[in-house]
Amino acid sequence: MEIIREIFHKALQAVDPYFKVREHAEKIRVELLNGGFNKLFIIGFGKASYQMACAVEDVFTEEEISAGIIVTKYGHACMQSAGAGPQRGSLKKIKVFEAAHPVPDEKGFEAAREIIHLVQTADEKTLVLCLISGGGSALFASPCEGISLKEKQEVTDLLMRAGADINELNAVRKHISGVKGGRLAEMAFPATVISLLVSDVIGDHLDVIASGPTAPDTSTFSDALEIIDRYNLSDRVSSNVTAILQKGAKGEISDTPDKDSRVFDNVRNIILCSNQLALEAAKKCAQSQGYDADIISSTLTGEARAVGVQLAQQAKKIKAQIKKNQCCIYGGETTVTVTGEGKGGRNTEMALSFACEIEGIEGVTFLSAGTDGTDGPTDAAGAIVNGQTIAESKKLGLDSLSYLSNNDSYSFFDRTGSLVKTGPTGTNVMDIQVVLIEND
Repeated sequence: MEIIREIFHKALQAVDPYFKVREHAEKIRVELLNGGFNKLFIIGFGKASYQMACAVEDVFTEEEISAGIIVTKYGHACMQSAGAGPQRGSLKKIKVFEAAHPVPDEKGFEAAREIIHLVQTADEKTLVLCLISGGGSALFASPCEGISLKEKQEVTDLLMRAGADINELNAVRKHISGVKGGRLAEMAFPATVISLLVSDVIGDHLDVIASGPTAPDTSTFSDALEIIDRYNLSDRVSSNVTAILQKGAKGEISDTPDKDSRVFDNVRNIILCSNQLALEAAKKCAQSQGYDADIISSTLTGEARAVGVQLAQQAKKIKAQIKKNQCCIYGGETTVTVTGEGKGGRNTEMALSFACEIEGIEGVTFLSAGTDGTDGPTDAAGAIVNGQTIAESKKLGLDSLSYLSNNDSYSFFDRTGSLVKTGPTGTNVMDIQVVLIEND
């Protein structure tokens, strides 16, 4: 168990945004001093924005920062990064908001209003440094005119419960927002905008990370409508949301700016951290522990419990065929279609499904965890299981299949003591799965 925890820990260290931002902030400071700018605005949103802002304040002087506002998830404005970084003090020049994720709340709405007000004062002599990370879609909440925050909350919740993936969810979010899908860049024009990003999406697509507020949009109003229809939500979302999307699809409302829009002439988007970077670090750590390690996939998607079965079946096959210690590493982001009333997230659900599939098999250990330190609406990152997990749970009188069918994986692992709890890590590059197979 300790080896698999160490592998996860090393993966987190590799995607500590504090150090990555510091590397780039030094170059941006030179640009600020030599580029004829007279104002520097720092804005940020996402689960990693606090750590990113700490790095910025450690590079720029208080006099050089004209103003700054960031918003992060409740509990993420912390002093420790990725469970391993140096202690960091409170921010001095940059104002910090904490708000709800994954469903937006009034604090995120309030933070967005202040960020918008600041950006609207930018001109051609302003450099806007934008710190973007996963979670920004919910935390930077500014519904477009005609839609209330409550209506946006409802459509977000409906899509998530229906099992929509991040691409689908964000395509809808962008088209009921005043800031997403390149709208923030549109608002800041003609200022120079440099966005530093921590990617939490498969493929690191700029228009999907935090719903692409400073990136050209590749989705349309018609796409958003189609997604609502795909999940049979047309009769459940508010009439105002439907009306906005329909007007946009008819061309009565201007669509989000695309790659040909001049609002991106002065915009640079730079990805600093990604899931692939974390997986490479996990592989290196596993190899140092004597395992033959391979990254099997960095694009894991699908229903969490089904993926858990698939990974377990692969592990059983490898154990039977290869007589060496193996480490199989995966990354990505699965989904959960909620039908039960329990408590859990995609990582604990996948781990429980995996545990059921390998019941009684010796020498197989599995970790599934979110790199942000949270798994769905819980305080755990995920869970660790092995071939003895189900047998041990039966001694406690637990019926694993009942917990699984009720989407109550967190409660199951809370009883067995198998949860992985890191607290907020200060980073967010999707999820990591590690399978250790002992054959020596």
